[in-house]
Amino acid sequence: MINWNNLDTVHAYQELSKVVRVNLGETMTGENGAERVKKYSVPMGEGLVYNYAAKQVDDNVLAALAKLAEETQLVEKFEALYNGEVVNTGEKRRVLHHMTRGQLGEAVVADGVDKRTFYVEQQKRIAELANKVHNGEITNAAGEKFTTVVQIGIGGSDLGPRAMYLALENWAKVNHTFKMEAKFISNVDPDDAAAVLNSIDVAHSLFVLVSKSGTTLETLTNESFVKDALKNAGLDASKHMIAVTSETSPLAKSDDYLAAFYMDDYIGGRFSSTSAVGGAVLSLAFGPEVFAQFLEGAAAEDKLAKNKDLLANPAMLDALIGVYERNVLGYQNTAILPYSQALSRFPAHLQQLDMESNGKSVNRFGEPVNYQTGPVIFGEPGTNGQHSFYQLLHQGTDIVPLQFVGFKNNQMGRDVVIQDSTSQQKLCANVVAQIVAFACGKADEDRNKSFEGGRPSSIIIGDQLNPKTLGALLAHFENKVMFQGFVWNINSFDQEGVQLGKVLAKRVLAHETDGALKVYSDLLNI
Repeated sequence: MINWNNLDTVHAYQELSKVVRVNLGETMTGENGAERVKKYSVPMGEGLVYNYAAKQVDDNVLAALAKLAEETQLVEKFEALYNGEVVNTGEKRRVLHHMTRGQLGEAVVADGVDKRTFYVEQQKRIAELANKVHNGEITNAAGEKFTTVVQIGIGGSDLGPRAMYLALENWAKVNHTFKMEAKFISNVDPDDAAAVLNSIDVAHSLFVLVSKSGTTLETLTNESFVKDALKNAGLDASKHMIAVTSETSPLAKSDDYLAAFYMDDYIGGRFSSTSAVGGAVLSLAFGPEVFAQFLEGAAAEDKLAKNKDLLANPAMLDALIGVYERNVLGYQNTAILPYSQALSRFPAHLQQLDMESNGKSVNRFGEPVNYQTGPVIFGEPGTNGQHSFYQLLHQGTDIVPLQFVGFKNNQMGRDVVIQDSTSQQKLCANVVAQIVAFACGKADEDRNKSFEGGRPSSIIIGDQLNPKTLGALLAHFENKVMFQGFVWNINSFDQEGVQLGKVLAKRVLAHETDGALKVYSDLLNI
């Protein structure tokens, strides 16, 4: 039997709070540090490795975390989730994004449909359309091939797919799988849509409208913007647009689209990159085979998340170390720092994934919690971030846990030797230096030049960023967020916090305002 209890009532959490804290500077100095780096490392899917040597943990902390994992039944709760139990209590829904890349447990039948079969069928339909577009079986009115795909969506319909596209764009070019350039329109700011439309040839562009409900204000507004541009170019919009939506939405059976591909209410937007939401644009951009490899990488990491052994379950270990940092050590933020330019938008995706999931102050039963939940997430790629906000990370008054990502090899295979080292070696040297600098610091009589150290970090290391390793990386963070939500006894799968602003915006547009709402509306000439 699964028990859903608040963290502050869990016995293992009380034990964890009493464990002697680790002096990170001491443990990471000299041979002690060398041994930790070798010891505190866990294999991930697709050859990735999660190394947590520079975290404020030791064997005693890890033992307490293992007890916490067991008492909070993390693996059992994950099993309940992938076997189709209704764990999204706010919306009374199943949570099935894992099933888009594989079946971890029992068959799940919902609404009279086997859900794994449903997701695979959508992937096959997308693959068929993508192949026809690439082969010239589906063309524009002039019989010419489409060269650009433009995704229209916001939130999870944009952040994840955009981050994944950028992560693989250069890899696809050098591996000869680059089929179509992809662009993204998300913001209702007209300059966003206008800028994209000005940068493409609309006659050779295929647009993917993504809206589960078919009623998303920003997305439908941008669709109208695009349709107007197509009309002005003398083009039939219905021959240039496909939809990704639910089967019950007004977009599903519309003649306005070449085709419609389906998602369902069991996959939240921020978890939808491995569904048709990411599948359509990524399959069109890189080919269905590349998207299949991406799914394969995610599936490999999901399987590890089933492991009851904390030290063999990287996502659960990462999650629990994060809980320790948030609830015992009192750290409020986490920085995501990929040392890969291709992952330039990955931190933005993780902002939504983490903060929309675990930015909650009530438990899964709607009762207030008396402890901290999700941290603030931010980040930039290295080494750019080093010349931006690392000053605060090194010498600021707040300690910010860091999550680095690094790869031994670059994607494009092009580099140059300058001062006896390549650019890739310089990149990797910087991330190594940062880990040790944050952990150990440096004493100096000049306090302005003194670094206290004791600033924790972990790093995920891989050989190269490619479709499989990207899938594994994505699944790792999705599962980390899920496990943390379980520990905090919150519902990580709804997002009521985004709704109030939408309601008030509709009131403003309908001129049903008073008080401050009316004055602000007048100031902005609405």
